[in-house]
Amino acid sequence: MVYISAFSLTNFRSYQQLDLTFEPGTNVLVGYNGVGKTNIAEAINYLATHHSHRVSHDGPLIRFGADQAHIRGRIHHDQRAVGIDLEINPGKSNRVSINRGAPQPAKQGLGLVRCVLFAPEDLHLINGDPSVRRNFLDDLTVQLRPVMADARRDYERVLKQRNALYKSAKKSRRWGADEESTRHVFDEYLAQAGARILWGRLHVLKLLAQPLQTAYQALAPGMKDAGFSYESTVGLATGQHPVVPDETALAEAMLQELQAVHDQEQDRGLTLVGPHRDDVQFTLGPAPAKGYASHGETWSFALGLRLASYHVLAEDRPGDQDRPILILDDVFAELDAQRRDKLAQIATEADQVIVTAAVAEDVPHTLHGPRFPVRCDHGISQVHTTETDEPED
Repeated sequence: MVYISAFSLTNFRSYQQLDLTFEPGTNVLVGYNGVGKTNIAEAINYLATHHSHRVSHDGPLIRFGADQAHIRGRIHHDQRAVGIDLEINPGKSNRVSINRGAPQPAKQGLGLVRCVLFAPEDLHLINGDPSVRRNFLDDLTVQLRPVMADARRDYERVLKQRNALYKSAKKSRRWGADEESTRHVFDEYLAQAGARILWGRLHVLKLLAQPLQTAYQALAPGMKDAGFSYESTVGLATGQHPVVPDETALAEAMLQELQAVHDQEQDRGLTLVGPHRDDVQFTLGPAPAKGYASHGETWSFALGLRLASYHVLAEDRPGDQDRPILILDDVFAELDAQRRDKLAQIATEADQVIVTAAVAEDVPHTLHGPRFPVRCDHGISQVHTTETDEPED
């Protein structure tokens, strides 16, 4: 059994200081919109992924007037427990302390807790920008293999340097031997890191394929088949891949693509090839889900992706029974009765579920457990004494 017990926040979003004790099974945070429930869901998920599902950088996570924030949790794995203190430093390197040890790079804390968060923003997985879908794949890849976080950092660093080279050359209208030599060095590093990211995304999509189809049919029985196709600036990565190309082949293919568009990149002053330009096309039957799916179908697809992610993470460590924590952020009010009941049924199989809701009546009666009223006074959120929610006889 895996669950988080002691949990605290310091200067995170609207919380100056928060100390909670969660229980295994279902825990429900109840409060009106805007009081800070989602901030707790976001913080738990950040502890697992080191990435926010709401913002692209860490600045907004810090309470106004503070320099840094802390997220702390005690994670139980059967008879073992580990304490995590994640320090968020906008503009600097984040750090983590494990079991009250010395601070170390934050990446050392990845993999100690794994989460799947479903929130209203997940509709953007279907109809939003490509960056949302890229982050979905990359976050899941990092939870499966924490070392992949290094590939993301390496790629972003080299991409920034390579773009600066092209931008400078465009501004000066000069491209000589020095620029060409530097570009070749950047290309090698970019292709190596990019190939790791591409391999991770294609591997994750391969793992998601069957669970996604199963989850979607459970949520919308008899409806169209749910599928996807990866759309890449690297031709070898495009499409569906029952057998994922190895990293060497992907790196070589990316190098060839970079060389082919060099003149265009000079003209535009930026990098046009790589995983930062890619997308995933989700499909319902023969049509793209984006632009064609109804509102209900979009909800089902987004929920199906999260449930498939939960399945992939749970199956990744079957011997350890290391199920991820399931976080359901204000979603039951948005679902019809059929989808509510199905989601609640699946949620009861998790070791721990964190639910947020505006009113307690939004939460299906099958999900019973401690309830935490959330309030906000003068911009500072607080969670009050636990209310026990016992199942009805």
